[in-house]
Amino acid sequence: MRVGKGGGYSDLEFALLVAAGVVGDATTIATTVHPLQVVDEELPETEHDFGVDLIVTPDDLIRTDGGNRPRGILWDHLDDARIDAIPVLAAQAGRSAT
Repeated sequence: MRVGKGGGYSDLEFALLVAAGVVGDATTIATTVHPLQVVDEELPETEHDFGVDLIVTPDDLIRTDGGNRPRGILWDHLDDARIDAIPVLAAQAGRSAT
C-alpha cells in the first residue's frame, strides 16, 4: 500500500500516468522492498494511496489483492505551490511552471 519514500511523489507520478491513460485497472503494480518492510496488518490509508499487486523481496514474491487503484490526479489535495513546482502539473492545470 505504501510506495516511495514519503511526500506523496510516487503517488503523484502514478496519478499522472493514470490521467495520461498509460496505466489502468489491468496494469500490474509491483514494488521491491526489504523483508522488514513487509507487514501483514492494516495500515492507515489516505485517498491517494494505492495498493500493489506484487511485492518482491530478495527471497520472496508476494501476491496481494491489489487494494485500491489510483483514480488519477486528486487536484483538491494539491496546493498552488506544489502544482507550480512540478511543470507537468502546472501544464495540466493550464498555467506556466515557475
